[in-house]
Amino acid sequence: MCGIVGIVGKSNVNQALYDGLTVLQHRGQDAAGIVTSHDGRLFLRKDNGLVRDVFQQRHMQRLVGHMGIGHVRYPTAGSSSSAEAQPFYVNSPYGITLAHNGNLTNVEQLAKEIYESDLRHVNTNSDSEVLLNVFAHELAQRGKLQPTEEDVFAAVTHVHERCLGGYAVVAMITGYGIVGFRDPNGIRPIVFGQRHTDEGVEYMIASESVSLDVLGFTLIRDLAPGEAVYITEEGKLYTRQCATDPKYAPCIFEHVYLARPDSIMDGISVYKARLRMGEKLADKILRERPDHDIDVVIPIPDTSRTAALELANHLGVKFREGFVKNRYIGRTFIMPGQAARKKSVRQKLNAIELEFRGKNVMLVDDSIVRGTTCKQIIQMAREAGAKNVYFCSAAPAVRYPNVYGIDMPSAHELIAHGRTTEQVCELIGADWLVYQDLSDLIEAVSGSKKIKIDNFDCAVFDGKYVTGDVDEAYLDRIEQARNDASKAKSQAVSAIIDLYNN
Repeated sequence: MCGIVGIVGKSNVNQALYDGLTVLQHRGQDAAGIVTSHDGRLFLRKDNGLVRDVFQQRHMQRLVGHMGIGHVRYPTAGSSSSAEAQPFYVNSPYGITLAHNGNLTNVEQLAKEIYESDLRHVNTNSDSEVLLNVFAHELAQRGKLQPTEEDVFAAVTHVHERCLGGYAVVAMITGYGIVGFRDPNGIRPIVFGQRHTDEGVEYMIASESVSLDVLGFTLIRDLAPGEAVYITEEGKLYTRQCATDPKYAPCIFEHVYLARPDSIMDGISVYKARLRMGEKLADKILRERPDHDIDVVIPIPDTSRTAALELANHLGVKFREGFVKNRYIGRTFIMPGQAARKKSVRQKLNAIELEFRGKNVMLVDDSIVRGTTCKQIIQMAREAGAKNVYFCSAAPAVRYPNVYGIDMPSAHELIAHGRTTEQVCELIGADWLVYQDLSDLIEAVSGSKKIKIDNFDCAVFDGKYVTGDVDEAYLDRIEQARNDASKAKSQAVSAIIDLYNN
C-alpha cells in the first residue's frame, strides 16, 4: 500500500507533487520521495519519514521543473531502510525514474533474468527497482534515440508479459514525458485527470482521485487493467491497452480500509461502499439477534465511522463517538513490529467514559487482522464501564496473507487463520463478534456501478489469488519474510545501514 503521483504541468510542479503526496499520506508513512525534470536534468529528494519531514524549504527549491513524479511508501516486507525509498532511477536508456504501488509475485525469477539476460544490476531488495529495470530494458530494446508513444506502449506490453502480481506505476522518461500503467488484473488503483490553466492543459496521475480533487484536477477516469497512459513533456496525452487478456479484479480491501472515503475507485464511491457495508451488517445482526440489546454503536476511528453510522441508523440505535483519537499517531495497521503496534494503541485512542458506563456497546471496526488492536480496545471499553462489549467487523474474517502490495502479516499471525468466529471472539475478549459475509461485502462495494468488474480480488478473505501463480511454496517464502521476528531483524539491519550511510 503505497501512494504514487505524477504531473506534467506548465510551470514548476514541486509544490503540486508535495500537496498530492500529503493527500496520499495515509497510503504510506515510512518514506517519501519526489523527482522532477528540467532541461534534461533530474532533481531528486527522498528519505524516510512523513512528507512534511522529508521535504524542507531548501529541498523544495531544488526540485525545479514542470514535470515530475512522487511516492509515499510503507515497507511490504518490513524493511524501512532509506535505500528503498522511491522513486528509483536508472540512467539507461534516457534516464528513467519510477515509483510503484503493489508487489510482484515473480520477483525472484525477474531478478535472475535481469542479471543473467538483461545484464542489469539491482541494488536493493525492492521489487520496484526490479520492475524499473524490466521497463528500462524493454524500452532500450526499441533502439530509438528519441522514444515515441509507440515505443513506450510496446515496452509496457512486454512488462505485462514478464511481470506478475499487482502494480500501479508512474515512470518519468527524462526530457520526454511521464507514463502510468496498471497490472492486467487492475488490482492496484490508478487514475488520471486534467486541469486547465492560462498556459494550457496540465495532466496528473495518482493512486486515488482525492489527490486530483484537492489540486483542482478533473478526474478523467481510472486506467483500465493493463492500460497505459503516456503524457509527453509538451502535454500531449496518449492511452493504449497494453495487455493481451486483461481481467478486471480490483482489490476489495481498498474499499474496506486503504482508500480515503472521498475517493472514487473504478467508478465506485468508497464512501457509498462503506455506507452499504453498514447496512449489510445491520441486516446480519437483525437476522442473528432480532431481539438484540445494543444500547449504542461506537466506531473505532477513523475508517469504520461511515459503516458504523449507517449500522446504527438501520438498527435504530444511538450512534456515539466513544473514542478520541490522537491525530499525531500513525496508522497502527502499517506500523512495523508488533511491539510498536501494541504501544501505539493506548497512545492513539482514549475512551470517553460516559459513553460506555453501564451500556451494552457495539464497537465497529473496518476489519480484524492480528486482533491485537481490537483486543486492547475492548479492554478499554470494559475499563470505561461497559456492561457488555460486542464487536462488529465491516469486513469478513481475514484468514490469508495479501501478496499484491498490502503488508498483511504471515498467515499464522492472522487471528482468524484456522479459527472459528467463536474462537476469535474469545481471544479478543468480546461478548459477541459479528463478521461481514463476503457475499454482502462484494454486493456493498459493487452497488449500482456502471463499470463491469469481472471479479474482486478477495484473496485475504477466501484465499483465491487472481493472478493464478500463488502456491503454498510462495506463501511459505513470504511467511518467512513477513513474520514479526523477521521484520525485527530487518529493521535492525536497516537501522545499521542508515546509520553507516549518514
